[in-house]
Amino acid sequence: MEKLNETLIALYKTESRRILATLIRLLGDFNLAEDALHDAFRAAMEEWPKQGVPQNPRAWLVSAGRFKAIDRIRRHARADTPLEAVQEQLFNMDDDPALQDEQSIADDQLRLIFTCCHPALATEARTALTLREICGLTTEEIARAYLISPTTLAQRIVRAKAKIKSAGIPYEVPDAQALPERLHTVLRVIYLMFNEGYSASSGHSLTRVDLSGEAIRLGRLLLDLLPEAEVHGLLALMLLHESRRLARADDNGDLILLEDQDRNRWNRALIQEGIALVEAALSTRRFGSYTLQAAIAALHAEAETPQQTDWQQIVALYDHLLRLEPSPVVRLNRAVAVAMRDGPAAGLALIDDLKDEEDLADYYWLHAAQADLYRRQGNTTAARTAYETALSLTEQLPEQRYLQKRLMQLG
Repeated sequence: MEKLNETLIALYKTESRRILATLIRLLGDFNLAEDALHDAFRAAMEEWPKQGVPQNPRAWLVSAGRFKAIDRIRRHARADTPLEAVQEQLFNMDDDPALQDEQSIADDQLRLIFTCCHPALATEARTALTLREICGLTTEEIARAYLISPTTLAQRIVRAKAKIKSAGIPYEVPDAQALPERLHTVLRVIYLMFNEGYSASSGHSLTRVDLSGEAIRLGRLLLDLLPEAEVHGLLALMLLHESRRLARADDNGDLILLEDQDRNRWNRALIQEGIALVEAALSTRRFGSYTLQAAIAALHAEAETPQQTDWQQIVALYDHLLRLEPSPVVRLNRAVAVAMRDGPAAGLALIDDLKDEEDLADYYWLHAAQADLYRRQGNTTAARTAYETALSLTEQLPEQRYLQKRLMQLG
């Protein structure tokens, strides 16, 4: 029984969002699909001890969820509801998902992303809804990322779901004509999904492999669907970051910064694939911010040692990136690159100009970067203050341990 529970927990972690995506397509209702998902896992807890784990657990759970939803519709149909209306809703679920091929079920997540990113929805609601339904992030996690209250975030999601239902927004990947205008939001959502998996915003673990792996899978699906330069660039960026996963933490799960990582542990196959994608995107001359970020990551990946990193070229790429995306975070990353090229004082001068930026006032990495540059400069007092500020702003336990270690090293 204990082994079965472990199997169900593992399935929920790895498959629940795909199952939910398929149920949303079949049922046409987010809330009904979420109830059906939980009903399906409860049914598995009751049935699998007697019948054994099915050969295709995902398809079994989708089928169970669909039939549980049918039961809910029958139970909650009002007495005055015409029988034809109930039958029509049930008929719409007539195709048995257990008979579908594996690819069809897997691709439901890509369809759901395009539904959640439909232009009829409010801009601020699209990403929030996708992170909630596709990534499975909690309302609190998403609200923290957007610096708003969970209540406000929850209201946005509820309104977005209601709009999808009332407007009859189709659950499909748009046709070739409508695809490009929807692409920007979809790329952003997939990258946010990857970032939460590559560097979790809170919790005991530095990474969430399930999320970053799913984002890469969706990136590959999107590249097959629309081989545009920025799709190449986004997939390259994710692969190049992912190539360093094994080197980013020690055996205790503690953070290891890029310059201290064992580069023999980097995944060379992912690096080669990522660099090829970057080169393909750059050759089109129609690339954007994801491609430029991937080009920066490629320069890091190509350096055999930290000392061989081409900081001159990295700063030049950040200059280009700033023209496309003049955000405070890009300016901060450029400041760190300038510090590596010209020395800590040059970087600190640029960071001082950023400290009044409202978006960065509570940004952990600004204070951590500032602390590191003070440390390199030998200014122990200023470094300690900045490390303590950074420590108060992160909810990621490995990052907290890293900062505490730096404070101890200062004496």
